[in-house]
Amino acid sequence: MNTALNLLDTAQNAAQNSAATGGFFQNPFFIIVIYVAIFAALYFFLIRPNSKKKKEEAEMRNSISVGDEVTTIGGIVGRVVAVKDEEDAIIIETGSDRVKMKMKKWCISTIDTQKETPVAEKPEKKGLFGFKKKKKEEE
Repeated sequence: MNTALNLLDTAQNAAQNSAATGGFFQNPFFIIVIYVAIFAALYFFLIRPNSKKKKEEAEMRNSISVGDEVTTIGGIVGRVVAVKDEEDAIIIETGSDRVKMKMKKWCISTIDTQKETPVAEKPEKKGLFGFKKKKKEEE
């Protein structure tokens, strides 16, 4: 009986010592912080970029207009002849024989037409410490 009490006392001392030395990692608050950090990393590395990409694709598909050159997911290249917003579809014509096909907007992969965009001013070049670079005068 005495040895059983000694074993129990030794086990309790070992548990107290391990709790004292590794108590920070066994703290429930620390475990919650780790889970929050993991979910935040998943959000910023997986979910957020995917949702931004989907939003850009939807914006691109909604900006399709007549005359745009488009490529479908299946690789068909053609020019948009009509846009049917009520059906969420477009009609494209392909090839020299002017074959017309009706397709849903979701099947558009890219818009190949280069649209004119306003030219933004070039930012001034700055030196190492943020000061403007002096232009060397050519003589």
